[in-house]
Amino acid sequence: MKIKRVIAICLCLMLFAMMSIGSGSSTSGSRKDITASGGQQATDGGSDSDQGIPETDGGSGEGSANAGDSDEAVTNITIDEQVLVDQDGIRITATGYEADSVWGEGIGLLIENNSDKDYTVGCDALIVNDYMISDLFATTVAAGKKATDTMYLSSTQLKAAGIDSVGKVEMYFHAYDDDSLDRLFSEVYSEIKTSEFDHMDTECDDSGTELYNKNGIRIIGKTVDEDSFWGMAILLFCENSSGRKISINIDDMSINGFMVTPYFSSMIYDGKKAVEDITIMSGDLESNGIESIDEAELKFRIMDADTYDTIDETDTIAFSAK
Repeated sequence: MKIKRVIAICLCLMLFAMMSIGSGSSTSGSRKDITASGGQQATDGGSDSDQGIPETDGGSGEGSANAGDSDEAVTNITIDEQVLVDQDGIRITATGYEADSVWGEGIGLLIENNSDKDYTVGCDALIVNDYMISDLFATTVAAGKKATDTMYLSSTQLKAAGIDSVGKVEMYFHAYDDDSLDRLFSEVYSEIKTSEFDHMDTECDDSGTELYNKNGIRIIGKTVDEDSFWGMAILLFCENSSGRKISINIDDMSINGFMVTPYFSSMIYDGKKAVEDITIMSGDLESNGIESIDEAELKFRIMDADTYDTIDETDTIAFSAK
């Protein structure tokens, strides 16, 4: 059990490093705007045609920001104490809104295990102000015991999404047997409205170059960061109004004509949005002699996240960075 916990903590720390540093570690001089390449298929919801990729107004977005921009974490946001989950002997209570100078803002939780087995409680999805946000929450609670923990909200992703003040937090909880990995329950929905809910900014920054717009799904290329922590990163804005939960993946990606391995996978619930990086690792860049991203090509593979049915597999989409 202890070995599993150590491994889980290490993985969480690695994930936190990726989210916290990401493309936001660079200076503004290393970022370039994504622009359309000529002769590409139009993806305006109709049939494919060679019209080029339309560019939306507003120019480039700001991209990810460093999680450690301020030395102190100060927030006036509050929440009411409330029960989020009370199912199968597991009770999860939100106890307050917290702010930490290292980890950022988060929801304080009390987890009670009134069953006769040990369970690990985690989160299938975390959504803030309608944006998908990665979480680092997983807590093991022995039978008949309680635990306190905090579900932290990635400050990097909040800033990338333009979220200055958290108004609504949606969570889908799960619990599983730590030994058999059998799930006790999955995707139990809870919603918290903070003291800032009535003032929540619902406008989204979808500026950039439209790469895909079909089946109720939009993908916007925003910026290229050539000095991210892991190598280089391409920032995307994604929006899902398809009526189903989707996953977006990338195939056959090349940079400046060289094939590379992109690290990107985005799951977006219906009616939600996401701002995420395509990461190209420094080793991949160095082995191909890539010092800057000038031209990129890729294919999007979009699937129904529940049934695994393919929604669309695009032809090659090309774009430039300047």
